[in-house]
Amino acid sequence: MTGYHQILLPGRHHLLTRFQTAYLQELLAGRVCDTDGRPVPVADGAEVVWAVTSANHRGTRRNPVAANRREAMIERASTLERLPSSVVAVVDTRPTERFASTVVETVATELGRRPDPEHTVVACSTPEVAAMYRALGYPVVAVEADEETAGRLAASGLEPRRPWDVLELLVAGDPRWAELAHPATVDVYRRYDLVTEVVRIGTDPVVSAEGDLTGTRDYRSYAESFEVASDRKWEQVRPFVRPGRVVDLGCATGGLVERAARAPELHESDLFGVDVARHLVAEAEHRKAQGVFANPNVWFLQRNLLADPVFPDASVDTTITLALTHEISSYGDGPADLRRLARRIAAHTRPGGVWINSDVVGPAGGDRRVVLRLRTDDGVDPGGAVELDGLDPRQVTEHVRSLSTRARLDQFALDFPRLSGGDFHPTPVPGRPGEVELTLREAMEFLTTKDYVGNWLSECHERFCDLDVDDWVRLVTDSGFVVDPASRAWRNEWIVEHRFDPVAELLDPADGRSLPWPDTHLLLVARREPAAAAV
Repeated sequence: MTGYHQILLPGRHHLLTRFQTAYLQELLAGRVCDTDGRPVPVADGAEVVWAVTSANHRGTRRNPVAANRREAMIERASTLERLPSSVVAVVDTRPTERFASTVVETVATELGRRPDPEHTVVACSTPEVAAMYRALGYPVVAVEADEETAGRLAASGLEPRRPWDVLELLVAGDPRWAELAHPATVDVYRRYDLVTEVVRIGTDPVVSAEGDLTGTRDYRSYAESFEVASDRKWEQVRPFVRPGRVVDLGCATGGLVERAARAPELHESDLFGVDVARHLVAEAEHRKAQGVFANPNVWFLQRNLLADPVFPDASVDTTITLALTHEISSYGDGPADLRRLARRIAAHTRPGGVWINSDVVGPAGGDRRVVLRLRTDDGVDPGGAVELDGLDPRQVTEHVRSLSTRARLDQFALDFPRLSGGDFHPTPVPGRPGEVELTLREAMEFLTTKDYVGNWLSECHERFCDLDVDDWVRLVTDSGFVVDPASRAWRNEWIVEHRFDPVAELLDPADGRSLPWPDTHLLLVARREPAAAAV
């Protein structure tokens, strides 16, 4: 063998460093040893194959930069450094021991030539990933972890910082990132304002590394539930929508936007779907590519409105939030974040514009003490709550589904306070196994959550009753809105008939008389008054 023909460089490549390109030059010149200490012979005309992993992800802490910008950096750096290069996009997969094989197969498919171990050396400094390639027979060079080459390049002032470490310097506001990054990265980041975008994503306090609110949510069932209810939800809000720029915050997979796109009165409107969850926005974009939306003026954004404004001031005619505000309160800073949300929506709403909010609502008089009588014969009672964190999602669902309603309350009493931070202190009524005394708010928190067994841990992270109707009215008026008379609290009679009445009864602790179920939902129509006409 005269030398290796390919250098396979797998990575997310959100940032390139000056050290990386200098190391590749050393490797192409035959001045690098592999991780076993053997010199790596490289043939004349060898090329670098940049395998850009997680290429279908963007806008998350783990993957903040879109694949096309990453490719632009690589192509520019390759031209500046005269590195013969090819770029291959590799879609993200679930964690698997076959990760290295997946990259190899993708490269073979995209380039039409297989990077076999006889002609390819892998450049990788992550020990776990490097081990996967070695198991497939590939020689590996350690890049930043190659102490001998790093020491030689240090004499030229090149620090062997890993790209992700440099990216974290950027997020932290350390100007050294621009000295360590390759000029091609600095150029692309500044041309497309990626610095602002990466800092925004990296400092977002709500979203996880994967662009989710929670790691315990089954997004498939979550999205399906939104789609099923979209017709009903659209008919509820449609009478109040003002044409123009219409924004659905918490759009999920775009079910409501799809209905709005079919509405004749909105055929000249611009429709925006905004969601914080990467999975949902990706599916909405996929549906858009399939031609699902009748109105061509439809856009989807993965953003957190609490972190930064999404739209310019006074630029939105209608903002819709459906089943969203309780999540913001639960995953953020409670009612304080709802006030922040209201101020942001007020700022981007045009005079005469509207905010339509439909969600669960806390009961009036939520601090009132009540007795909740629950069935004990509709499932098992293991004698107390079970620690669920070590179980897989299917086991969690099976366990919670098997419990009687009364035993399910005991499980809720363990999971809800620790996950949501909410209060839940039920007191068993002596001599009455099916009865507990608690506040009306606590009773409704349990009753409105108990049936979501398929996403139990995720749902136990959410508080449904942080604000009652009076709290909401104060919040929106303090933010500059006027409450439309069409706003109303209401009780979901289907839930009462199918989920409350069959298994539970609300009682007055003083005399034991049966109490009516409180309102469960709120439709709030809040308007910005038009600007006063000049006199």
